[in-house]
Amino acid sequence: MLSRTADHLYWMSRYLERAVNLARMIDAHQRLALLPRSPDAVLQGWQATLVSLGLDDAYRERHGSVTARRAFDFVAFDREHPGSILQCLRAARENARAVRGTITSDMWETLNTTYLESLSFGASMPESGRGEFLEWVKYRAHLTRGITSGTLLRDEALHFTNIGTFLERADNTTRMLEARWRDPGGRGERLVEEASEWAVLLRAMSAFEMFRRLYRDSVTPQRVTEMLLMRDDLPQGVHRCLDELQANLAAVANQHSRETLRRAGELHAQFHFGRFADLCAEGVTTFLDRFQARLRDLGQRIANDFLVPSGTG
Repeated sequence: MLSRTADHLYWMSRYLERAVNLARMIDAHQRLALLPRSPDAVLQGWQATLVSLGLDDAYRERHGSVTARRAFDFVAFDREHPGSILQCLRAARENARAVRGTITSDMWETLNTTYLESLSFGASMPESGRGEFLEWVKYRAHLTRGITSGTLLRDEALHFTNIGTFLERADNTTRMLEARWRDPGGRGERLVEEASEWAVLLRAMSAFEMFRRLYRDSVTPQRVTEMLLMRDDLPQGVHRCLDELQANLAAVANQHSRETLRRAGELHAQFHFGRFADLCAEGVTTFLDRFQARLRDLGQRIANDFLVPSGTG
């Protein structure tokens, strides 16, 4: 497969996964707003989210002080910022358009329709429609994934699509956890409210029912974090993402990618053979920061081994 084709497939899936995970992050804030939280707590939650996403500086340069409405609009609707949900959907569609001969017509039509429908959303929409927008983003991502799985040939095209999907999902799951741990209410400082706030995160990630099946007792930060990091049978779990990432990298391995595959295997082994308490012995946020750095390194190595070099037109 041409590196340019692999590049478009990889980024198509990464941008789509990023859009749905941003929607889940904002959905968590929408649900938290329904709980009896002080205005300061709400703003602290948004600030923690912007920091975990790496968007704090970009937001403050544009808007200054953080408000819930402006933060929502910035992450969801800002068409000048490349990291917003709408811009991620546009980027996914543009990458799909570049490889229309490689993906199926059903995939292209779904992504193109998603982009065209996204043009009707914006910051001017009423408050009551914002929850519907987030559900629409999640639905369109689920639909695209299902069509991809059901129609795409099991060859390199699917492998590079999966590599982008699971690398992005692992990164975003850790960012959602990091935002919750950085929120003062997520570290056990407000014990009465803590369980309901972490339950909100689980619901936003479509993982609440799975938590109840696995634990059957109270929701705590440690249990939620351990489940989302360590379970290899949970689709949103980081361990599961690393399973898929390693398998798909092995399927497309070439003479340049030995070190990349080794590092992916080393990272996967941490979760496959390690213990949650040992991994997070220095603190959960410390571990999450280090993990995200290793994912960035892995992403750069994947780009160097398989994709179009940065800056190439």
